[in-house]
Order: sequence, then structure tokens, then C-alpha cells
Amino acid sequence: MDTIIKGAVIYVFLLLIFRISGKRTMYDATVFDFVLLLIIAETTQQALLGDDFSLTNGLLLIMTLIILDIIISLLKQKFNPIEKLVDGSPLIIMDKGQLLRDRMRKERIDEADIMESARDLHGLQRLDQIKYAILEKNGKITIIPQEEAS
Repeated sequence: MDTIIKGAVIYVFLLLIFRISGKRTMYDATVFDFVLLLIIAETTQQALLGDDFSLTNGLLLIMTLIILDIIISLLKQKFNPIEKLVDGSPLIIMDKGQLLRDRMRKERIDEADIMESARDLHGLQRLDQIKYAILEKNGKITIIPQEEAS
């Protein structure tokens, strides 16, 4: 029973930590972010297993984590507020050509991030060519260009 409780606590803790860290955390991962993720995984493994490296304990932990993930996904399907809490929702960060700096600051996004997506997706080179920029739930920035004058 101790293994199941530890697994549930770690699952909820990691869910909260990654939710708090923001949408762009894993989308824009660097080599250091990858190393940090490996350290977190090793630390989590030690916290979950402790001194019990038995096959039974390992299988019980895997089952616990997967069952919790299935339960969360079912709850997200049934209750929209839970989906928004766990996954977030898209956020407009540039509206009709105007940067929404308060939202950008909150999500730790700057003009360079928006321009990188604009160049990558549409070959745009200036902010005034962008009508909307939307931070998606997965951390990607969607760009909707200004309509060209005819």
C-alpha cells in the first residue's frame, strides 16, 4: 500500500510542478532542460522505489502511475474545468498586431519567441506582419499573419 500512496503523491506532485512551470518549458527544451529532466527522473525513481527494487514493487508502481494517468484523462474528457487545470488552454499573446505584454511576461515569452515562430511557419520578418499570435496548450506558438492589402 505504501508503494501506491508514494506513486500517487509523486504523480500529483509532478503534474503540478510541470503545470506551474509553464507551457513553453518542454516545448522549447534545451540540452540543459533534457539533463534536468533526467535528474528529475532519477530522483523520482529513488523516491518511489526507496530500498525495494523488487519486480513486484516496480510493476505495482508502473500500474499505479498508468492507472492515475488513465483516470486523469477520463476526468479531463468528462469535466472541462479539469482539462483546463491540467492542460491549460490556448492564450492569445498578440491581438490585432498588438503585443499583450502582461500575458507574455506571465508565460515567459518574448518577441524573439514570437518572431521565431513567425519565420518558421510563414517566413515573416517583422512583428507588424503578424495579426495574431496564440500560445497553444502544447507550448507551440501559432501565427496568423496580417492580410495583405490588395
